Amino acid sequence: MENQNQPIVLQAVPNSTAVLVLGILSIVGCFCYGLVGLILGIIALVLASRGKSVYLANPTLYSEYSLKNLNAGKVCAIIGTSLSGLYLVFVIIYLSIIGFAFGTLFSKMPWEVFSH
Repeated sequence: MENQNQPIVLQAVPNSTAVLVLGILSIVGCFCYGLVGLILGIIALVLASRGKSVYLANPTLYSEYSLKNLNAGKVCAIIGTSLSGLYLVFVIIYLSIIGFAFGTLFSKMPWEVFSH
């Protein structure tokens, strides 16, 4: 009968803090040519979907605070993944334009003059 007076301690949703940290880091990491942010964002989204499914299986076990952390991390991960993807596409287009420009520049040079 002693257990009836003790408060029920709710658990944190699994990986809720990790999802939040990875989501924030994916936004910060989008400026590392898009690769770091893209990888961290995808990991955060996978962990968020697993955490959400665990929460939905038994919502009375988990705290609302950790669910809010999970949702905030998921939003940050979506933003970070989107920004990283756009930045990566921009870098690829930029490098292909620069490569094309240098390729046409060097193909037009009179290399026979330099071979003597």
